[in-house]
Amino acid sequence: MASVSRRKFNFEEKTHMNEFLTKWYVKVQIFQDDCGQDLIEYALVVALIALAATAGITTVAGKINTAFANIGNKLTTYTS
Repeated sequence: MASVSRRKFNFEEKTHMNEFLTKWYVKVQIFQDDCGQDLIEYALVVALIALAATAGITTVAGKINTAFANIGNKLTTYTS
């Protein structure tokens, strides 16, 4: 049977290897975890709804303002 020589690692090498493995593990977990994706999708949907509501309200507000101005003009005409 072939003999296997075992190298002893010093403290700095062990620390470096632990840091490397920890960073690698975290990166793998980030790519496997898709919970954050749902949150981003909901945020985008909310932003789109807010944008559409703002644009719609601006248009409707202008039309309502025009309608009340017409009503005011007609009331002024009929009451004078």
